Amino acid sequence: MLKRSLNTLRYVGWAEGISFLILLGIAMPLKYAFDLPQAVMVVGITHGFLFVLYLLSIAWVTLLHRWSIWRVLGAFLAAFIPFGPFILERRILK
Repeated sequence: MLKRSLNTLRYVGWAEGISFLILLGIAMPLKYAFDLPQAVMVVGITHGFLFVLYLLSIAWVTLLHRWSIWRVLGAFLAAFIPFGPFILERRILK
């Protein structure tokens, strides 16, 4: 159960990080350069869903592993930084 929670956080973090990069690197330029707001709507909804799953995964890991408030805050802030979830995943593996 302990390892499973960390793996879940890693996988959801990867999915959330990739969706964030797609949102910033593909959907936003499509919206503003080519007037295609549908791209942001579709990717934004997907990213929002994955963000909620990421927060739930952080909560699950926190309860099982008794993470400190600083580690939880770091994991939360990683979601707002491009490539942040990937950096967090590296630290989890150590």
